[in-house]
Amino acid sequence: MRQAIVTRYKGPTNHKGARIRALCDAGSITVSWDYSLGVAENHLAAAKALARKLGWPEDVEGGSLPGAGYAFVQL
Repeated sequence: MRQAIVTRYKGPTNHKGARIRALCDAGSITVSWDYSLGVAENHLAAAKALARKLGWPEDVEGGSLPGAGYAFVQL
């Protein structure tokens, strides 16, 4: 069964740098912000990292959500 992956930006704190949280019903992952990438590319990288962690194909496609975050689905 396919699941959508939703990503959200988490701003830096006094103890942690900026990061992206990717989640779906099967699990979640938090990855550090890569300053060599743009915003959309960071969200895509987080979605691919979660797919990899879950043993899913990394070929995902998506876009921004109204308000905040991004959503991705497997092709």
